[in-house]
Amino acid sequence: MSDLSKLIADTHATLSRIASDFSPAVFASSLAAEDMVLTDMILKAKHSIGIFSLETGRLHQETLAMLDKVKQHYGYDIAVYKPQQDAVDSYVAQHGLNAFYDSVEMRKECCRIRKVEPLNRALSGNKAWVTGQRRAQAATRTSLLVEEDDPAHFMTKFNPLADWSEDDIWNYIRDNGVPYNALHDQGYPSIGCEPCTRAIQPGEDVRAGRWWWENPESKECGLHVVDGKLIRIKSVAA
Repeated sequence: MSDLSKLIADTHATLSRIASDFSPAVFASSLAAEDMVLTDMILKAKHSIGIFSLETGRLHQETLAMLDKVKQHYGYDIAVYKPQQDAVDSYVAQHGLNAFYDSVEMRKECCRIRKVEPLNRALSGNKAWVTGQRRAQAATRTSLLVEEDDPAHFMTKFNPLADWSEDDIWNYIRDNGVPYNALHDQGYPSIGCEPCTRAIQPGEDVRAGRWWWENPESKECGLHVVDGKLIRIKSVAA
């Protein structure tokens, strides 16, 4: 068995266990490459795990187009959660549309309104949630575990692709004809909101284009926190 075949088998085993032992469970998809791998595995194998995405109101058109691509390719409608419009309007009125460039605090507040609050609604009523996070993605994820306790949401969180490399992701996509975000072909290995994401140059870290004006240690949006603070997954397990 090849290394990728073993990773696929192990990931399917994790997804099967989630579906059987942690139902109801949901997968939070960013519609990027990693998450399309999990989408393909969940839907083709019919793992009973729901899929949702956060529509922040600032996504690229190429990202939004993935919702239709998934519908066309798999016959599945991804559930969409949007921010509370009054909270968005209040932020913009007080600070300006692009205040997230002004400070890490302003950026995290924007993320809280557009991503964290909708995530909380999407996770409500579930026993576990699934992400496409990988250890190789960022300095903040080097201690990532496949399974962890998520005390912030009072549930278990799974990162089934934690062991996968960038090459593993793209080999799976090519081998299985998985649809993917067109931005990946334009130098965007990691994709977030349009004003907060840029293409990267050869040799740059895969997440260098996310919040490129900040230090690497702060480059998380707040979706993966405990008590309101970003911490390494190893600390959660401890």
